[in-house]
Amino acid sequence: MEIVTFILQGILALMFLMAGFGKVTGSKMHMEAFTHWGLPQWFRIVTGIVELAGAVLLIVGYWYSTSAMAGALLLVITSVGGILTHIRVKDSFKDTAMILFLAILSFVVFFLYLS
Repeated sequence: MEIVTFILQGILALMFLMAGFGKVTGSKMHMEAFTHWGLPQWFRIVTGIVELAGAVLLIVGYWYSTSAMAGALLLVITSVGGILTHIRVKDSFKDTAMILFLAILSFVVFFLYLS
């Protein structure tokens, strides 16, 4: 089961590294998304930093399981916020599916380390 946890953890870290980096560097897609959601651009940067921090915690978690648990929990909370944002602006399921998948994956990684 440890191998499965490490694989899921790696996928999750990679996804949030990419998403966080895009938000912090101001990719056009993320800038337009935050405008669409009615959120200020400074919040995009904060969200990107939180995502990068969660991804780094997951990477450090390969050596320190407490770090992986903290990173996964941070990303669960961040993902739930993203899901609620999509629901608030009535985005389609297609637009919400990725953050929903990442929330579930984050919860699974957290639960695997918890047990």
